[in-house]
Amino acid sequence: MSDKRPKLFLIAGEPSGDGLGGRLMAALKREAGNEINFVGIGGQQMEGEGLKSLFPMSDLAVMGITEVLPHLPHLLRRIRETADAISRERPDAVITIDSPSFANRVVSRLKDRSATRIHYVAPSVWAWRPWRVHKYKRNYDHILALLPFEPDFFEAVGLPCRHVGHPVVEYGADKGDGAAFRVRNGISSEETVICALPGSRRGEVKRLAPIFGDALSKLATNGQQFRVFIPTVDTVASTLPGLIGDWPGEPKILTSLDDKYDLMAAANAAIAASGTVAVELALAKVPTVIAYKVTWITAQSIRPLLKVKFANLINIILDKAVVPERLQHFCTAGNLAGDLEELLTKEGREAQLAAVEPALKMLGAGDALPSTRAARAILDILKK
Repeated sequence: MSDKRPKLFLIAGEPSGDGLGGRLMAALKREAGNEINFVGIGGQQMEGEGLKSLFPMSDLAVMGITEVLPHLPHLLRRIRETADAISRERPDAVITIDSPSFANRVVSRLKDRSATRIHYVAPSVWAWRPWRVHKYKRNYDHILALLPFEPDFFEAVGLPCRHVGHPVVEYGADKGDGAAFRVRNGISSEETVICALPGSRRGEVKRLAPIFGDALSKLATNGQQFRVFIPTVDTVASTLPGLIGDWPGEPKILTSLDDKYDLMAAANAAIAASGTVAVELALAKVPTVIAYKVTWITAQSIRPLLKVKFANLINIILDKAVVPERLQHFCTAGNLAGDLEELLTKEGREAQLAAVEPALKMLGAGDALPSTRAARAILDILKK
């Protein structure tokens, strides 16, 4: 890289990537003293950091399987436009952020290899479709990984990969105000609060909410007294009232992100669908049982492709079940109620919170922020 201000062409194609990109841009500006130029494609968060998007990021939101064919001509045009813009801008680096389908199609069209090609968010080749690593070897010069064990999979084929930490540690899950939440909701410090998260998609909520309700009913029958709160997203909030009417614990739906993290700080235990939220709960020091259930057809179709023993990221990192997982036919009200009862004891709570701590450190908690580590990695790569 020369002494001129480096130019980076960033590509994000979905809201999660836009969030990653926005934090990355902010970190790059801090680390480089604002001496950096950004071009590319992004959403509101990246635009807030100074990016003028080549076209609306929402144009790429049709990459789902059922939507691709009707929009294929438009998507192909956007791929060509992006590749042409990269050739025209002649950046020092092209940084694609998640959105692997769009990113790989753009990068594979680039004939000029003078720009360093970096992909931020390593694909989960360790979990399924491991052969994808060869495509990334062809298309990229470097990978930035969220998980500590991911670099080995790429470096085995000669593709440099650096672990930078998981963005979930930057979300603020460990910054909630539990005392304020209890005051707002008229809950004493002695009362038990349970956080229930049956998913962020309508299908999974419809499958899991009845099981969660039955588990909570068993817990109440066994003599436990508690209040239940359900943090969710707007797209699911309207589905929940019809599913939680018979739940014990005066269930209350929350849609504010601040409420969600304040609830986590107040909660004594949680029951949650598998996903990133499990890590947020661990960061908030909430002992949790993980549950998940898909249709039989879906389970049969994905089982041959899966290469992992666990569904929860904490367990995957540690390679042992420190957070109970109740999946498929083990996802029963009886199992979940038993797990919650154990986690509501002093011993059960302390055991899980101590066991998850090493995984949180490996995800980046307590270290430099993942966005800062990613920015430093990119600047180091450009110096070479």
